[in-house]
Amino acid sequence: MVEYTLRQLEVFAAAAEQESLTRAAELLHLTQSTASTHLRTLEQCLGVPLLLRRGQGGVALTEDGHRLYPMVKKILSQCQTLEAAARDPERQTALPLLLGASTVPGQYMLPELMAAFLQRHPTYRYELRHGDSAQVHKLLQSGQVRFGFVGSRSEGDAMVYYPLQEDELVMVTPNTAHYQALLRRGAWGRELLGEPTIAREQGSGTDRTLQRYMARMGYDPRDLHIVARLDDPETIKRMVTQGAGVSVLSALSVRQERKDGRALVFPMDGEGLRRTIYLVHRQNLACTAGEKQFLNFVQGYYQK
Repeated sequence: MVEYTLRQLEVFAAAAEQESLTRAAELLHLTQSTASTHLRTLEQCLGVPLLLRRGQGGVALTEDGHRLYPMVKKILSQCQTLEAAARDPERQTALPLLLGASTVPGQYMLPELMAAFLQRHPTYRYELRHGDSAQVHKLLQSGQVRFGFVGSRSEGDAMVYYPLQEDELVMVTPNTAHYQALLRRGAWGRELLGEPTIAREQGSGTDRTLQRYMARMGYDPRDLHIVARLDDPETIKRMVTQGAGVSVLSALSVRQERKDGRALVFPMDGEGLRRTIYLVHRQNLACTAGEKQFLNFVQGYYQK
């Protein structure tokens, strides 16, 4: 439970910067005894000494003080930004957009999307958290992010989903004579599920979509020959091209490898294994003016 106050943090930061508790008290319009009480209470709350007291009100940062000072400054800066935005709705762009993204949209969609958004709205900024689709949903539930970009829906959660782009999952193999012959024969990716496989991590949108696909086919996941599970498609692609195995990946992620001939791509079947990439937020989210502008931009960007 947080028991310290912003005033205590202000006293600590000012004393550290002025190297004097006396001057810090003057700057904050406090008596020196009040400033001393604030500082002592903060140290008791945190359980560490922050300043070494010297003669005539002088102070110096302790080792813990040096470590915590940048965090304190960040907290105070964020509070000032929040106060400014609350006073003036037109300055809500000063607050960062809090975004979360699973691997495929985070690596292969957001760089282009956010570049276009910031070109249109240069006063905005954003903070991006990465994780698999399950982790992004948890970040949304906890309020650590306000919008998420995911490759699968989460059943039972009170979320609102906006479909953005269709993605196809394909079987990716090294470009060897063996797989070239299979491609010429017209083999489907599902025929290669028994090959040594480098799989995405459990909880990813890719893995969830593949699990549902195998359940529809009646394919027992225990028949997969998984040699590794990784959470990074770039590493998986490098392993595939080096001949370590095959992998079911997003077609968005292997466009370059397919183009330059480093990998072969097999559709899973005649219909293709497709999924949707979503923008998602909690139900009843009270969007700021800036968040509404961002939401409208993203929807328009993928409807063009």
